[in-house]
Amino acid sequence: MYKLIKTCTFAYILNIELLMTYLNKTYYLDFDSTPIQNLVEDVKSESISSQEKAIKLYKRVRDDWLYDPYHISLSKESYKASLIAQKPSGNCIEKSVVLIAGLRALGIPARLHLGKVKNHIAVERLTEKFGTNELTPHGMVNVHLNGKWLKMSPAFNASLCKKFNVEPLEFDGENDSFLQQYNSDGDKFMEYIEDYGFFEDVPLDFMKENVKSHYPHIFDTAEHITEFKL
Repeated sequence: MYKLIKTCTFAYILNIELLMTYLNKTYYLDFDSTPIQNLVEDVKSESISSQEKAIKLYKRVRDDWLYDPYHISLSKESYKASLIAQKPSGNCIEKSVVLIAGLRALGIPARLHLGKVKNHIAVERLTEKFGTNELTPHGMVNVHLNGKWLKMSPAFNASLCKKFNVEPLEFDGENDSFLQQYNSDGDKFMEYIEDYGFFEDVPLDFMKENVKSHYPHIFDTAEHITEFKL
C-alpha cells in the first residue's frame, strides 16, 4: 500500500510539473507585456472561474482579430504575442499564439497544436496562390481545464463565418471545439488531414521546413526570404 501511495504521489507531482511548463513565459509567449496584460485585464477577477475566463478570452481572440491566411511569415518577430496583439488581423497560428499567451497570463495551462487542413469552400484564391487547397501548418490551441486537455480554434472570426454560411465555433470549456466540418447547408467545409501534435512553445524551425516543403514554388532558396503577402 505504501508503495502504491508513493507511486501515485510521484505521478501526481510529475503531472503538476508538466502542466507548469505550459504556464511559462517565453520569447514568443510574452504574456507579461502590456498588450497581453491589456487583453486579459477585465477577466482577471477571482470571482470568475478558469472555465469562464477561457471562454471569454477565446471569443475575444476569435472575433477581434480578423482571419488572414494569405500572410506567411517565417521571421521570429512575427510570432511574438505582444506584436501580434497590436495588429488587426492574423493567421491561425498568430491568433493561437495570442490566445495561448492570454491564457497563460491568467494562470491557465495552454499550448500550440499544429496540423494540416483542407478547405472545401471558397478555395479559388487559396488554390491560385498556394497551388492547393491544403493549408499547413494550421494552428489551434490546447487548453487545460477541469483536469483535462481540450482543443479549440480561434481562427475564423464570426463575421467571416457568416460570409461563408458557416456557424462560428463556440467553446464551452468542457468539450473540444476545433473543426467546422460542414457549412449550414451541409456542404463539406473543412477537414483535418494530418496531425503534427502539440508544442510547448512556437516551433519556428519546424514551421519553416513545413511551409517550404509544402509550398516550394513560393519561396526563393535564399534564407533571407522570410515573408510573403499573397
